[in-house]
This record gives sequence, C-alpha cells and structure tokens, in this order.
Amino acid sequence: MSISDPIANALTNIRNAMRARKETLDIPASNLIGKILGILKADGYIEDFRLMKSNAQGSFKIYLKYINKAPAIIGLKRISRPGLRKYVDNTKVPHVLNGLGTAVISTSKGVLTDREARKLSVGGELICYIW
Repeated sequence: MSISDPIANALTNIRNAMRARKETLDIPASNLIGKILGILKADGYIEDFRLMKSNAQGSFKIYLKYINKAPAIIGLKRISRPGLRKYVDNTKVPHVLNGLGTAVISTSKGVLTDREARKLSVGGELICYIW
C-alpha cells in the first residue's frame, strides 16, 4: 500500500517519537524528506540523520535531540497537503512564533527556511511549521 502524503507521515513519526522519548527512529527516504531533515539539523531541532541503504528506497535514521530531558521540537504542523496546496508570495512569507520557529518552503531555489526565502525574496509552497 502506498502512502498518499509521505511528508505528513514523516512529521507524524518524528512527533510521536519525541513524545515517546525515543533516541532514534527510522522513516522511508525521499529527496524532499532529506532536505527537510537537513533544515531540522541546521536549525538545531535534531542531532543528526543518516541514509541507510537497505532496500531500493532506503530509510533515514534520525537521532532526536533533547534539552534537559525535554524535546527540542515542541510542535510540527503540516501546512500544504495533497488535497489543499498552500502557496505564499515573496512578500507574505510567514513568521512562525514571531521568528522563534521555522517555516519550511519549497521554492524555485530549492527547499528553504522562511528566513532564507525572505533574504532571497522568493515565495513557494509552504510545507510545514516547526517550533
């Protein structure tokens, strides 16, 4: 059975693993999920991630981060979904928690954070919010 929204599935797996206080988790690999995980690592929400080549698709092993036994990720929210795509103009790129969180945007320049999209003055599909 195929998954209709692999990004939402990956975000839900991360959210559930954080609540269960897991150290690591495995999710199916894709290029877009790899770029989202790169943003999570660069912003300090996860420790690290590795691509495990076990089958044709492979999987990502994600090492979760905790600060004083509290999860580094408080919330993850999928915004654009297959049934309802959400796009933002370069002048309307959102601020998540007044700049304390991160919005992930798929643009013509690649998958960027909200800060990078404002700096490059590009808009695109709003993938998710992280705080």
